[in-house]
Amino acid sequence: MNYLSKISVALGIGITLVTFGCQQNQKAEAQSVKTQNSANKQNISGATSEVKLDKIKLPPNFKIDVWAADIPNAREMAISEDGIVFVGNRQENKVYAVIDEDGDGKADTKFTLADDLHMPNGVAYKDGDLYVGEVSRIIRFKDIKNNLNNPKYEVVYDGYPTETHHGWKFIAFGPDGKLYVPVGAPCNICEPEKEIFASITRLDVDSPNPTPEIYAKGVRNSVGFDWDPKTGDMWFTDNGRDMMGDDVPNCELNHITEAGQHFGYPYWHEGTVKDPEFGDKGGPASDYVAPAAKLGAHVAPLGMRFYEGNMFPTEYKNQVIIAKHGSWNRSKKSGYVLTSLKVDGSSATDEKEFATGWLDEEAQEAWGRPVDVQELKDGSLLISDDMAGVIYRVTYSAK
Repeated sequence: MNYLSKISVALGIGITLVTFGCQQNQKAEAQSVKTQNSANKQNISGATSEVKLDKIKLPPNFKIDVWAADIPNAREMAISEDGIVFVGNRQENKVYAVIDEDGDGKADTKFTLADDLHMPNGVAYKDGDLYVGEVSRIIRFKDIKNNLNNPKYEVVYDGYPTETHHGWKFIAFGPDGKLYVPVGAPCNICEPEKEIFASITRLDVDSPNPTPEIYAKGVRNSVGFDWDPKTGDMWFTDNGRDMMGDDVPNCELNHITEAGQHFGYPYWHEGTVKDPEFGDKGGPASDYVAPAAKLGAHVAPLGMRFYEGNMFPTEYKNQVIIAKHGSWNRSKKSGYVLTSLKVDGSSATDEKEFATGWLDEEAQEAWGRPVDVQELKDGSLLISDDMAGVIYRVTYSAK
């Protein structure tokens, strides 16, 4: 072999090794969590679901797939820095950790972290610890990533009301490091005796004796909130009351600008609709904070997030994406969609449908109900569905 040939071979081997190394590094990054077998670990790579993805309509160049199946009653999601997706549920007693270990864009592993909880709808992740919101308490799984095989929890606070009507929790950490926990009204419409009802509270989980502080009042039932990445302000969805007809009142998207604000319940709905039973007991509508956007009657807006990723087109940057779970007592069903809104300061406008198709409009039958949305590190969007028991993944690829 001549000198030039030897150089060519050497260069070829070097390029191959470099390419292989890059591929391995990319693979290693995608597989940042490798787990051991244990009694609470389940392989779900072959799990199937009866979903109708062909019915889902998205904007051009978007695609939806099932990211994880066999996630019964999948509700709120929280994601660790290395991609572990924690999932709560409302109708069962379990909390899951779901992982894509081989980096193929679909989950293949599910850990059951607990199976003795009371409506563990809410999950939040901070500094390596997983927090779960039950009806009356907040629990914590310390250093959860390193304890998936043998998860144990401690009680952080157990003094929230025990009423289950709107008692399930959506929880999340704010920019101040505190855990925000809503306490829904224990009724469709009433003037609760205890101040903590119909509120959003916040809890200092690092305190040796945490005590809820009421952060927002007059909030009937919030099951979704997030913070504007530009301003740090909190935004939340709120479910309107029932039994006032098909089209009244609207569910709401609200904007909090300071602690202690009152958003109207039970006296006023959607800012201008006076409650027929309790309206005369409150002050004028001007005493309360009107919604930033009206989302439609009975649509049941739940999880919402500001989109901060780079996968979707630039117009989605910092938009709010909301999961509308869908109506239960409207003569013609509403909701069962994802929508997006533009947020600028205190303004939320230009609501558009982002994903539709879970409801067969003609038959008035739903096969799925979106609950929460969360963003993966690559900018793709996860959507939980408590009816179909799956988590979807929405991706975008320009053509």
